[in-house]
Amino acid sequence: MRTLYFDCFSGASGNMILGALIALGVDPDEFETELAKLNLPGVALKYETVDRSGICGIHVEVRAPDQNKHRHLADIEKIIEASGLSDYVKNLSTRIFTRLAQAEAKVHGIAIEKVHFHEVGALDAIVDIVGACICFQRLGVERFACSKIHVGSGFVQIAHGKFPIPPPAVAELLAGAPIYSTEIEGELITPTAAAIISTVCDAYGSIPEMTVERTGYGAGTRTYKDFPNVLRLMLGVASELPTADNIEADQLVLLETNLDDASPQVLGYVMERAFEMGALDCWFTPIQMKKNRPATMISVLVLKHQREVLTDLLYSETTTLGIRVREIERECLPREVVKVSTRYGPIDVKIARHKGKVVNTMPEYEQMRTLARENNLPLKDIEKEVRAELEKERLTASATE
Repeated sequence: MRTLYFDCFSGASGNMILGALIALGVDPDEFETELAKLNLPGVALKYETVDRSGICGIHVEVRAPDQNKHRHLADIEKIIEASGLSDYVKNLSTRIFTRLAQAEAKVHGIAIEKVHFHEVGALDAIVDIVGACICFQRLGVERFACSKIHVGSGFVQIAHGKFPIPPPAVAELLAGAPIYSTEIEGELITPTAAAIISTVCDAYGSIPEMTVERTGYGAGTRTYKDFPNVLRLMLGVASELPTADNIEADQLVLLETNLDDASPQVLGYVMERAFEMGALDCWFTPIQMKKNRPATMISVLVLKHQREVLTDLLYSETTTLGIRVREIERECLPREVVKVSTRYGPIDVKIARHKGKVVNTMPEYEQMRTLARENNLPLKDIEKEVRAELEKERLTASATE
């Protein structure tokens, strides 16, 4: 499985993540073409290769007009939703900002819709988060893991005043993640980076067993004596887990509740929010409850660390008085993403294998839809073209073996 590993020996910031992703091979021009779909006026990027205590990394400076403006989550959601970005980028970006809003709401004891984003509401933070999601998709990342996180030490001045490191919102975001502090003074992990990492990563610790394809370094703005202020990202293919037939297994949580008084509008909204907040899957099942009432069973599949936030969603958005919780194991076939060139443009294709044989190929829907619209063709014609090119590549590979 294509895996991205965050090595946070010097913490991380939004622009460090962007710099390391560019260093991994994301084309800056293609990246900025996608980023322009956000329609943010006056935003420009500057890339510079710099030295940080002997390690060369890419420093990304996001240049944006000064704005004395505090945004709510709904404001940022509108910016993202109104863009021309892919559904993957929209959904993941919204999940990251939602997680950040939840942390701020808990720290300040207020409702999530009343949270004012200060530092992370600025245009450069929106660029950092959405930009990272664009790069994740372009690199075909399927799984994320992270090292123990160096948070720094001392105090930091933020919009609410002077706070110890890590500041409250960062500490809340990193709940459940391994962190540590050393003599290095300063805020090494920023709220933007903490929100990105804690949203996408489902494993923390040492480097997983993986075949590393590329390593990229993103440089921070500050410099320290004999301490490289860089974030290292490692991209590669994680080794197959030692389960039967090389099938990968995940431990997940299934949340279920039955409702006989929910409107279709509420159900649709709950599903939409569940996916935005990180649910792996969500589905409805028509059922019959007592007194012969037709009803709906809501099922939400989540990673273990997402259980609380999704149960909060069900309690706050529906009339349920209880939720069934079951730990389950999910099997997944090993997969990889390959880029297939067609006469209409490139398409990413996810390939699944079982016992070493290809058993399923899944062209990226959003990319096919874009090409179908651009070329005024039926979607099925684009898919047919992709599969024809895949077959050509298979036959060519067989002939050379």
